[in-house]
Amino acid sequence: MSIAERPATLAEMVRLQAQNRGNATAFDFESRTTSFAEFDRKTNRVARALSALRVRPGERIAYLGKNSDIYFELLLGAMKANVVMAPVNWRLAGPEVAFIVEDCKAPVLFVGPEFITLVRNIAPELKTVRTIIATEGGAPEWPDFTTWRDAQSSADPGVEITPKDIAIQLYTSGTTGKPKGAMLSHANFLNLVNAGSEAERPDWNKWTTEDVSLVAMPIFHIGGSGWGVMGLYHGARAVIAREFDPTKVLDFFERDGITKIFMVPAAMQFVVRQPRARSVDFSRLKYMLYGASPIPAALLKECIEVFKCGFVQMYGMTETTGTIVALPPEDHIEGSERMRSAGKPLPGVELAILDAEGNRLPPRQVGEIATRSGSNMVGYWNLPEATARTLDMDGWLRTGDAGYMDEDGYLYIHDRIKDMIISGGENIYPAEVESAICDHPDVAEAAVIGIPDDKWGEAVKAIVVLKPGMTATAADIINFTRERIAGYKTPKSVDFIAALPRNPSGKILRRHLRDPYWAGQDRQVN
Repeated sequence: MSIAERPATLAEMVRLQAQNRGNATAFDFESRTTSFAEFDRKTNRVARALSALRVRPGERIAYLGKNSDIYFELLLGAMKANVVMAPVNWRLAGPEVAFIVEDCKAPVLFVGPEFITLVRNIAPELKTVRTIIATEGGAPEWPDFTTWRDAQSSADPGVEITPKDIAIQLYTSGTTGKPKGAMLSHANFLNLVNAGSEAERPDWNKWTTEDVSLVAMPIFHIGGSGWGVMGLYHGARAVIAREFDPTKVLDFFERDGITKIFMVPAAMQFVVRQPRARSVDFSRLKYMLYGASPIPAALLKECIEVFKCGFVQMYGMTETTGTIVALPPEDHIEGSERMRSAGKPLPGVELAILDAEGNRLPPRQVGEIATRSGSNMVGYWNLPEATARTLDMDGWLRTGDAGYMDEDGYLYIHDRIKDMIISGGENIYPAEVESAICDHPDVAEAAVIGIPDDKWGEAVKAIVVLKPGMTATAADIINFTRERIAGYKTPKSVDFIAALPRNPSGKILRRHLRDPYWAGQDRQVN
């Protein structure tokens, strides 16, 4: 878009693309295609339908479903009503889903076909939910999405929206065991595409209307929702995968001529190891963007050989509305020191490495990574103290990651200051897993750590102390936990010890438990 056309909000973006791109395809999902003009009309209907349900500006709605064109209709339609979408991680267990829906106080919950039974089971716990809508039918007791939407006029709802209004609320795992809703505004999103001049923008970050992006990462992550919004902003065609399936991803390349894709390293590994990966035509693929966890050098080398495109490593987090640092294709040189870095900050992004007192550190000294930009979140929903711990009065956001910068401004991730584990691109906090384990009647106490894993990057390991005379097995602990928390958070292995190591004040010395598994590694994240 030209500077004169730059929208002030994402709702305005939809209207502009309807004018500029009209009948061109915006979304391609399974057997459905939606043009930009049609998307504009459908999102108008969604906005009006939400108003008809008495959902007020500033309220949240929740979506529990896999990737779909319907999700993006709801996301942008909600924005047109100045209502905030809160997508729920569909990998979560029932109690975890109920917590998020209740935490955001959603009066309306949209449910995909795969989760009808789960929602029926937890419905009595959803005190704030007045209406449940089935996005693809299958639940005769709930309204059907298409019928609900199409009962309304396609005229623009005309609701006033400002850049500071919240556009989406994405939940992140919590240090205390409960997820936190990160509030991202319209301005947060638009800063990502508007920062810097056209000349400053690297080639990999330039889009054309001929681009075809694959939305394969889950929409409850910034890597799914943010990637979909990015393509829409640039008038590109987005092909939506219901969920990540390595064999189907190869089909998308063959059938749709994908030019851009974002994946986490674990997903890249699944795709490149498919037997037919070396026979697929990737000639239209211009860039593969990857991030959310470090990538093993051997896997990256294999991907470069197979996909034969430009590779861009990305570093960011939900709280920064996604990418703030990138390693461009020209720095992907085998053997180069920069290949171990996350890259350099994008235009408009400031980085600093801080010591424990908040002082800036010189190059190559490890400290906490802090960042300031127009894409830093507004804050955590209803958690002012957690917001203040993360985001200071000057706009600096503490990432919880430890790293250093070199003399040329390249960022190197060294460790995590927080105890967070990243497995397959999913954030896991030990406190949440430990809480579930300690509910087991045989368990006295537990500590959870991340250990290196070739497939997922890191795997969850539990160190458990049993009550005197109790005899629970590793399988008992794992199966018990799986009923209470998401499968990806469940320990993959369990060790039993007599007592957990603690410091004089009683804090668990988690590092003492981790160190043996990370011996010989050049960094303490994988």
